[in-house]
Amino acid sequence: MARVVSWEAFKERFMYDPASGFALDTSRLSYSPDFITSMQPAIKAALQEMVDLERGSLANPDEGRMVGHYWLRDSSIAPSEEIRRSIEEALLSIRAFAERVHSGQIRPNEKDCFEHILVIGIGGSALGPQFVTQALSSPSDKLTISFFDNTDPDGMGATLATLPSLAKTLVVVISKSGGTKETRNGQIIAKKAFEAAGLDFAQHFVAVTGEGSELDKTAQVEGWLERFPMWDWVGGRTSECSAVGLLPLALQGFDMDALLAGARYMDGLTRRTDVTSNPAVMMALGWFHCGCGRGAKDMVVLPYKDRLELFSKYLQQLVMESLGKEFDRDGNQVNQGIAVYGNKGSTDQHAYVQQLREGVHNFFAVFVEVLRDRSDRTVLPELPITFAPDEIEVEPSVTSGDYLTGFFLGTRAALYENDRESISVTVPEVNEYTIGMLIALFERAVGLYASLINVNAYHQPGVEAGKKAASDVLALQAQILNQLASSEHGMNAEEIANALQAPQKTEIVFRLLRHLSANSRLTVKPGATVFEDSYCITA
Repeated sequence: MARVVSWEAFKERFMYDPASGFALDTSRLSYSPDFITSMQPAIKAALQEMVDLERGSLANPDEGRMVGHYWLRDSSIAPSEEIRRSIEEALLSIRAFAERVHSGQIRPNEKDCFEHILVIGIGGSALGPQFVTQALSSPSDKLTISFFDNTDPDGMGATLATLPSLAKTLVVVISKSGGTKETRNGQIIAKKAFEAAGLDFAQHFVAVTGEGSELDKTAQVEGWLERFPMWDWVGGRTSECSAVGLLPLALQGFDMDALLAGARYMDGLTRRTDVTSNPAVMMALGWFHCGCGRGAKDMVVLPYKDRLELFSKYLQQLVMESLGKEFDRDGNQVNQGIAVYGNKGSTDQHAYVQQLREGVHNFFAVFVEVLRDRSDRTVLPELPITFAPDEIEVEPSVTSGDYLTGFFLGTRAALYENDRESISVTVPEVNEYTIGMLIALFERAVGLYASLINVNAYHQPGVEAGKKAASDVLALQAQILNQLASSEHGMNAEEIANALQAPQKTEIVFRLLRHLSANSRLTVKPGATVFEDSYCITA
């Protein structure tokens, strides 16, 4: 007999907010009422920590800073007048700059008006704007947008090749410290591209960065168009409601006030002290239950809407960077985290649902349902206004949107029949307001879950360790080139490593040599084996 949930059980676990149309369904989680009771003290403590965080406590003590992304959508709760004023001034400057761009005040010559944005950033400085762009874009956007989100020269070249016109492109460089190498590299590549085209790059560039940062100083010295603030109390993965996300959003012509309002409204819902009426609490408890409080199962995010395809990637950083920690706040080694991956429905029907239902039972699912089948943003000017794909019947009384809902409900049921648990989130449609709600919901759930497992959600020592290791590799590359500059006949990897008194780094030397030769910066002389190839600097 198929495993089902009773109507009464469903009603008890279906949380609905009539004012916004938001719903959270935890009826496909198998926890008992005793679980909620047993977690009450931990949740009470987590909610109090969240209150303290919003009041300005040092939520990130190892860095000596506050964490204030909740203030971004409600400056009235900021812990100081200075912070409140800086938030409000930033919003005013974003609105004013977007209006100047749209009205052509910045580029009064009509043929040179900005029509495209190139955002240069990485991690949270790119993922948030990319997610929001895909969710809200339409043919009527005031500006189109592209991204440099990696230090891959091939990727940057491909992006540059697709820009409609460099002369009509506005470049937004995003880096809090200004020292993030991937962003700095993209900034240099873009600058060189503008110069090669005979354009004054400074009249195309704006910066989103911390006051006094390397990038801030560069923008001032070079006379960039504008600078917008980033604050040390906002992390990249929670920065969509700052200039990081709002500036690209406003430039594209989206309603940034609606996104902030949606986030602010969800913040209100997720401050509720009644556990079963607080969607972020119930989501965090669901994660804790499914993973036994130690991330024992992966989170598979399945949004049933093309516009939300990047949501799983956005959540991947938010959740994994926040929760993936070796040590808890007491210094105990815990190796915590939740692995996140996902795909859009119903594409996943043809990808990995087979394994989800019948393979390794190492996951729980988070479904995202959108009630309205079609957004007004999809209307094309070439088509008659009466053309409505959501109303076209592909079978008698069945539309393609009906099929999408059928696949969502069917997949959820098929997983549950095989004891695969899931949480379902529902929003009425995809727009700025609901995107703000989704962002705020998961931000709060991450913070609460981190309190439950006693880890610091607001630092990322592993990321910093990776950056340090990359710097060490590039320092080694410089040593290799210096060594080869003094060699008349060339050297192989082992010889170079020994000459540098670093035999333990022979493999890294070998790989660096192969990369440099593949890009014509070294000449390779084949040896008896690939390990005996010798290299010299290309003349």
